[in-house]
Amino acid sequence: MKSIIKQNQYDGIFNGPFFARMKSKLWGRQNRRGVLYMAIVYAILIAMGFVYLYPILDMFITSLKSLPDLLDASVKWIPTSVTFDNYKEAFDVMKVKTTLGNTILSALLPALAQTAVCGLTGYGLARYKFPGKKLLMALILITFIVPPYVLMVPKYTMFSDYKMIGTLKTLIYPALLGQGTKSAIFVLIFMQFFKQTPLSLDEAARVDGASEFKIFFGIAVPLAVPAFIISFLFSFVWYWNDTYFTSLYMGITSATDTNVVRTMLLELQNFEASYKQHVQAVSGWGTSVMGESVANEAIKMAATVITIAPLLLIYFCLQRYFVEGIDRTGITGE
Repeated sequence: MKSIIKQNQYDGIFNGPFFARMKSKLWGRQNRRGVLYMAIVYAILIAMGFVYLYPILDMFITSLKSLPDLLDASVKWIPTSVTFDNYKEAFDVMKVKTTLGNTILSALLPALAQTAVCGLTGYGLARYKFPGKKLLMALILITFIVPPYVLMVPKYTMFSDYKMIGTLKTLIYPALLGQGTKSAIFVLIFMQFFKQTPLSLDEAARVDGASEFKIFFGIAVPLAVPAFIISFLFSFVWYWNDTYFTSLYMGITSATDTNVVRTMLLELQNFEASYKQHVQAVSGWGTSVMGESVANEAIKMAATVITIAPLLLIYFCLQRYFVEGIDRTGITGE
């Protein structure tokens, strides 16, 4: 009997108003989040953010180090002397004045063409019913499932027959025909987006005498701006970062081949060879190992920062639309 009474006393204490207030402050209640709950959430977010930000921070800090700091193992996060000579050297080696324009053209033009074509295709598949629609959807999905390396040789042969090797046509024409880099994903994005748009808007526009093109450009496109932006961003980044197919279709046979269109990513990929060639033209730059001029780690990191800087700038400018597009289209895993 005494044990039951004591247990009831303990239950009364732990279920009392004081512990109830402490529990609500720690874990929160209903729409109010507690201190301990928020601490756990922020700890998880900081840990995940550190995993993503650590390589970028390490790359940026290394690019600012001088040669003595690179050789000093005790210097890790705070350089004893900050130098921007690494960026100047990487800028000259990568020929940024020329390659930046080539890179923008090789990424911007196909991205714009791919976004426009996929938007029109997704709108047609979402709004209209026609014979062979399911077959067309299956073929679109097959283009995504089949690895692009399987079609590498047939595409190269086709481009060679049409005398397109070494030109931007090898990137722009497939994008215009809906066969750009991962076009099936963008078609599905636009399909999902346009399906969420009420059909009553189209019906009301038809009653007012609007044509199908006017409905698409006057109603569908303005409502689908987030989808267009997110598709353009993904497409632009994928074209920007591509080196294998770009070098293949551009007809680049060596690291020093200057007769073809070269991009910043291709220069970064062949940075060592380009640096050796640059040192031969400008004596006294860089360091020498066994008689060969090589770029140190800081110069390589500076070249990498220069390469990704335009992408980071574009993302920060369009971040709001990027997040809104992902939220409204329900993209996961990309």
